[in-house]
Amino acid sequence: MHDREWSASEKKIARRAFEAALESALAGIMAEFKAKAVAAATPSDMWDAGDWLHRRRREIDELFDYRYSQLPLVFGRLIVEGHLDEGRLTGLSEDKLEETRRYVSYARSS
Repeated sequence: MHDREWSASEKKIARRAFEAALESALAGIMAEFKAKAVAAATPSDMWDAGDWLHRRRREIDELFDYRYSQLPLVFGRLIVEGHLDEGRLTGLSEDKLEETRRYVSYARSS
């Protein structure tokens, strides 16, 4: 799978799905951060919220890897984490969809 080509239409589908999932993930983080900020009552709470946000940013940077060789796995993880619906991937080749589904199946069975 890692050496397969992506057609122009697949690239557009992948980009839209990727951006939608990123928006979903960031919206969740934003909501949680706002709640933590409102609940902060001490300087220690404030620094804890900042540390939490920093960890989340690292996780987002690691998860959202837009290398075509990695996208089926990234999409699988995003589906498992609830940031992406497989329907957004309609139009990708069957081999790319199958690799994504294998990851989803594996992750859900673990």
